[in-house]
Amino acid sequence: MKTTTRKRAKTAAEPWSPDELAVLDELSSPFRIQEFLSRLDYSTEPFYRSPRSVLRDRRANCVDGSFFGAAALRRLGFPPMIAELTAHKDDDHLLALFRVGGCWGAVAKSNTTVLRFREPVFRSLREMVMSYFEFYFNITGDKTLRTYSQPLRLAPLDALGWMTNDEPLDGIIDRLVSARHFSVLTPKQIASLYPVDPQVMEAGFLGADWQGLYDPAKHGDASTPAGKA
Repeated sequence: MKTTTRKRAKTAAEPWSPDELAVLDELSSPFRIQEFLSRLDYSTEPFYRSPRSVLRDRRANCVDGSFFGAAALRRLGFPPMIAELTAHKDDDHLLALFRVGGCWGAVAKSNTTVLRFREPVFRSLREMVMSYFEFYFNITGDKTLRTYSQPLRLAPLDALGWMTNDEPLDGIIDRLVSARHFSVLTPKQIASLYPVDPQVMEAGFLGADWQGLYDPAKHGDASTPAGKA
């Protein structure tokens, strides 16, 4: 029996138009939200979209997708929250988090096939983050995941209008980047990592927009949250 479909929740202020609600009402479970995000065109544009702009443009990167996922999960009764995964010689990634029965799950927009949905079966946030580890790699075959942030709860930021306004998103991302982060590997483990299996790489980048993938040769060690978006 599916346990992740919830009764619609009323938020303090419902900002959605009837047309927007018609779309959101179809997203009746976290998996339905993921299906919607996965169908969206991938955005390589150098700005972030609020959930309203995502609904309008039908485009998103991982930052846009995390805010949209949080807003859509909120309508199912889940507290809206996001977390950041950071990487070395690769782009960072954002997740919209939810919990069922005390276990963690996630929805996400990704330019790869492997950094998206996670069922709510993980007993800790770290346990869930580590489920991404083997599949978090760059185009040269390096396993790149290094840290994850503590969750950022978005409900206290409602006054900024993050669900309907693009302007606050940069500042909210700054808060997330400044939040406490936890390492997933020791230096010794990093030094002994093996390259990614070529077939796994092929599967991971299936259908990717290659203009939006991080190229270590062009970017060095720098990274940005808009990466595997």
